[in-house]
Formats: sequence, C-alpha cells, structure tokens
Amino acid sequence: MEKTSLLLLFLGSLLCCTTNQARLTVSPSSSQLFEGDSVSLSCEEDDSSAGWTVRRNTTKRWTSQCGVKWGKAAGSSCIISLTVPWDSGVYWCESRDGATSNSISITVTGGAVILQSPVLPVMEGHDVTLHCKTKTSNLPAAFYKDGSLIRTEPTGHMTIHHVSKSDEGLYKCDISSHGESPPSWISVTGEPTTTAPPAAYVAPSLIFRLVCHLVVVCPYFISTLLMVSLYRHRSTGNNQPINECGG
Repeated sequence: MEKTSLLLLFLGSLLCCTTNQARLTVSPSSSQLFEGDSVSLSCEEDDSSAGWTVRRNTTKRWTSQCGVKWGKAAGSSCIISLTVPWDSGVYWCESRDGATSNSISITVTGGAVILQSPVLPVMEGHDVTLHCKTKTSNLPAAFYKDGSLIRTEPTGHMTIHHVSKSDEGLYKCDISSHGESPPSWISVTGEPTTTAPPAAYVAPSLIFRLVCHLVVVCPYFISTLLMVSLYRHRSTGNNQPINECGG
C-alpha cells in the first residue's frame, strides 16, 4: 500500500509538470501586412522555463527559429522590423521538448491593398469586422467570399454579425483603381464547452511526454524501492530470535 501511494504521488507530480502550454499572439493583430511593416510575435506561456521560441515555415525557407537569419529574438518573443513578401508563412511557438502552440498564417504583400482579418479563429455567435485598406487611407471597397461578391462598403470595412460555420471561407477585398488584396481564410470555432473532459482522458502528447519522463526516472525510482526493500529484509533477519540447542 505504501509503495502504491508513493508511485501515485510520483506519477501525479509528473502530470502536473507536463501540462505547460503556450499561445502565440501577433501585433498588429492582422493576417495580412504591407511590405515594410513591423510585426511582433509573442509566446504567452505558463512556464518560462520551458524555453518557448517562435518558429516558422515559409515558401522560401524551411522551418527555422526566430533569430536564425530572420527576426530578432527577445526571450519568448520575436520582432520582424521590416517585413518582406518571403516572410509570408505559418508561425508557431515551440518548447525545448518539442511541444507546440497554436499556429498563425501571415501574408506579407508588396501590393497596394490588404485585408485586415482576425489571425485566430472567430468564436461562433460573435461579430467580426474586416478592414480593406491602402497604406494611406480607407476607401470604398468591395468584399468577396469564396470568389463571390458579398457587398460594397463605402467606409472600407464590413462587419459580419453573429458569425456561424457558414461564414467560414476565403475572403478578399478590392478597392477601385488600387487593386485587390491577397485572400485570407477565416475560421469559425464553436462556443467553448463548460463540461470538464472525462477524468480518464489524457492527451496523446501528454502520454508521450509522461513516457519520456518514466524512461528517464523509473530506473532510479525502482532502484530506490529495491534498496529500501533489501534494507527492511536485512533488518528483519537481524532481529529474529536465536534458538539455543539443549545438550
């Protein structure tokens, strides 16, 4: 019983130590940027000791870490002072042990028009506003979804009220005499559930990390149990009464 309790405490401590996560945020919060804009990406983390860094995968360069030929790393953040089109790609946070955060797609254009849209999925039932803009001003703009015209807005921004899954798709905008923006995918996610997950459920990534800890620590833990067991056995043997043989 004592050994079982020790093992449960041991496993529980591992589970507590392997649930740290990070969330990638971007400022300005837009999936599209003009060439020459500055952008800051940050890993919002539960535990700074996990060593979270910003990584990316672009069309011009394979997966690489901030500070290695692009961006300036500052702790768990990354700043790109002057963006260029080949900075377009997918960005995420990654810890030293390979855990990853959410990913964000960023498009950098050398064109005259961008569509400012959310970088993260929009919650179902919420409102979302799309901004079509040039570098200097907001002008009347036509908005498209999956290639079909939605409507033209004189102010250059369009609000979609109470979004649903049917609003998910590829959006772009067009400003007369200036051109159109690159397309951006807008994702819609369901309302978060208030029901706790089943007690028996453990995420696959957590299982993998737990196994890694067990492989490293278990030999020491088992050795300690064996030494304690042998010590108790010897102590019990030394305390046994000595039978005297009569003549």
